Amino acid sequence: MENVHLAVEEDDLYSGYNDYNPTFDTEELENDEGFQQAVRTSHGRRPPVTAKFPGSAIGTRPLATSFGSRLPLTSSMGRPITGAVQDGAARPMTAVRAAGYTSTLTRGATFDPLGQSRGPAPPLEGKNEDTPEEKIKNLEKKVNDLLKDSCMAQSVGNLQMALEKAKEAGRTERGLMRLREQTGNGDQINVDLTYSVLLNLANQYANNEMYPEALNSYQAIVKNKMFSNAGRLKVNMANIYFKQRNYPKALKFYRMALDQISNAHKEMRIKIMQNIGVVFVRMGQYSNAVTSFEHIMSESPNIKTGFNLILCHYAVGDRERMKKAFQKLISVPLGIDDEEKYISTSDDPSSNMVIEAIKNDKLHQMERDIKALAEKFIMTAAKLIAPAIETSFVTGFDWCVDMVKSSQYVELANDLEINKAITYLRQKDFNQAVETLKTFEKKDSRVKSAASTNLSFFYFLEKDYEQADRYADLAMNADRYNPAALINKGNTVFVKRDYEKAAEFYKEALRNDSSCTEGLYNLGLTYKRLNRLDDALDCFLKLHAILRNSAEVMFQIASLYELLEDPQQAMEWLMQVISVAPTDPQVLAKLGELYDAEGDKSQAFQYYYESFRHFPSNIEVIEWLGAYFIETQFCEKAIHYFERATLIQPSQVKWQLMVASCYRRSGNYQKALETYKDVHSKFPENVECLRFLIRLGKDMGLNEVQEYTTKLKKAEKMKELKEQRVKSGREGSGRGRRENSGGSADSSHSSSSSTKGERLSAKMRSLPGSNEPYEASSPKELDASYVDPLGPQMDRPKTGVKKRVEDDDFADEELGDDLLPE
Repeated sequence: MENVHLAVEEDDLYSGYNDYNPTFDTEELENDEGFQQAVRTSHGRRPPVTAKFPGSAIGTRPLATSFGSRLPLTSSMGRPITGAVQDGAARPMTAVRAAGYTSTLTRGATFDPLGQSRGPAPPLEGKNEDTPEEKIKNLEKKVNDLLKDSCMAQSVGNLQMALEKAKEAGRTERGLMRLREQTGNGDQINVDLTYSVLLNLANQYANNEMYPEALNSYQAIVKNKMFSNAGRLKVNMANIYFKQRNYPKALKFYRMALDQISNAHKEMRIKIMQNIGVVFVRMGQYSNAVTSFEHIMSESPNIKTGFNLILCHYAVGDRERMKKAFQKLISVPLGIDDEEKYISTSDDPSSNMVIEAIKNDKLHQMERDIKALAEKFIMTAAKLIAPAIETSFVTGFDWCVDMVKSSQYVELANDLEINKAITYLRQKDFNQAVETLKTFEKKDSRVKSAASTNLSFFYFLEKDYEQADRYADLAMNADRYNPAALINKGNTVFVKRDYEKAAEFYKEALRNDSSCTEGLYNLGLTYKRLNRLDDALDCFLKLHAILRNSAEVMFQIASLYELLEDPQQAMEWLMQVISVAPTDPQVLAKLGELYDAEGDKSQAFQYYYESFRHFPSNIEVIEWLGAYFIETQFCEKAIHYFERATLIQPSQVKWQLMVASCYRRSGNYQKALETYKDVHSKFPENVECLRFLIRLGKDMGLNEVQEYTTKLKKAEKMKELKEQRVKSGREGSGRGRRENSGGSADSSHSSSSSTKGERLSAKMRSLPGSNEPYEASSPKELDASYVDPLGPQMDRPKTGVKKRVEDDDFADEELGDDLLPE
């Protein structure tokens, strides 16, 4: 109880709760200027006072508020507190800058820690292009760009642009080297860039056939020791010498290049040795060429070298070596996959999809090209050596067939048999050729179709159209998609004048092979016979786009424009024919005819004269030229042409009468009289000749006038009797002739012939002195007929022949009228 104190009434239980330290009074801080100034600028902070006495610094640091004087605040080590004012200078609040605060923060400023309100960053400083390093770098880039442009121009065939870019690259690269030397960077020369520039320049010179410049550029590379392996470029130099036909120099450089290439590059050495062998062939040194080719065939055999080896042995005439070389040729491995690889044998859709994808890809196409090239070389070699390796070509072909049957080219055996038949044909032994081809009638469909196609072609040439039609049907039955068989079938129908059906066969051939030029040509002829001139013109224009330099096609286009009554276009196309065949007399004569129809006599005379100069036996051209000189009052010049006509047709009296008439017109009556007497001696019953003899005899006072008068009366009586007999005969057989008049071979052809004959007759009749015998003679005596400028083959359908027949030399020599060049 002693410790218990009772509460005194005066004490307040809740006293002291309202008392507070003014230091913690925050209500008036916003109005306290000193506090706000201290917050903004740390103004008013006193410099720290260094503690002089040890002990706690708390006792010596009185708190200060905005109501009292501010005392310096120091740490326990005497260090001034952050934000303290030293000597009146405001110290920035670095301790809180990372949070986005600054000592200059004003009231109401937004929170912007990333500084986005300060605007965009200043631009980067640009590179200094004037420094030597930058100049060198820019020049190197420019050189590389020029090299790229040069190569691209060459790839698209613009060789002149490629050369210009290569020259500019060379100039720029030399400027780059000078800049390096001037800046003291001569030891940093880009050797690869220099080599590329020089090599590209040399190549572009060679591509533009500027061979001396190319050789100089290659020589500059080869002599420069800075370039490693530059000796290989001697192969390029040897190639240039080969093109210049400087074979000794080419051989020298090929050998130098071969010496500088190590054995590690086997393929490169083989190619150079092959070039050396070809050079030996060009030089006629076949034994040395054989040595090179045999070495290649022992080291790395290939088809081309094997074929060249056979040619060399053939040139030397070594039969046994020809046989051995042929055996080596057919045993060369091609390195391609079997065709069975591309045949689907399973039902797996993914594998079938892969097979379909690779069936026509570039790799398979390359394999097909290699195989086709090998077959071409083997076939050519067999046809070449077959007549030379044995006593007869039949035995030689049989040996080649046996060798081929035992090799990987079994399917070529049948083709060789067909070529044997063609060889028979070349030797004019048609029976043996036919018998050989008939042996294929029981073979497989492909060979049977080929043999039947050729048989149909042979019978068509012999005009045995029944047999030609039979074998065309056999060929079509064996292979309906054989365009040559369809063309032959169309030709047999064409000669029967069933043009609509023939057109269907030609169209089917074109559907099977759109590149079949014979089918397109024959289709155009068929439309021409059907008088569907626009369709025919369309066919020949399409064919002209394929065969740009075919004189036959261009002539047909000109002929169609003439039929369409567009002579200007016809003349333009005939001019194109002249550019391809400048010495074709019939085309020149046709041009003269068109200019004559247009009334341009001078141009007509020029082309007719050129036609006569190239072929002085065309009676129509001679007739026109003679009439032209008579019309222009140069009868002396006309005599030469009519004398030529007399030599060509000595049984035609009209030409000799025209010679005498020209002498009479030119005033040489004595020569005219002698000519008339000579004509009378050859044709004593000619009335016109007797009339002129009487006229000249009277004018010249000759004694033979009475004799010629008596003969004239007898001749006139005989002529009247002949005319009466002919008239009575015509009345009896007129109907039969009218019924048979529709059997003309070619209505359009005959129309063209009669038109030209009538025109020439009218021209001759219109000449002065119409009472002369030639001018007074009937149009039938002129015997004028139209001949196509390129011969009868122009309107004859092209015969479809198997490809192997078209490629044969015989087809080009004997059957050229029926084949279009490929």
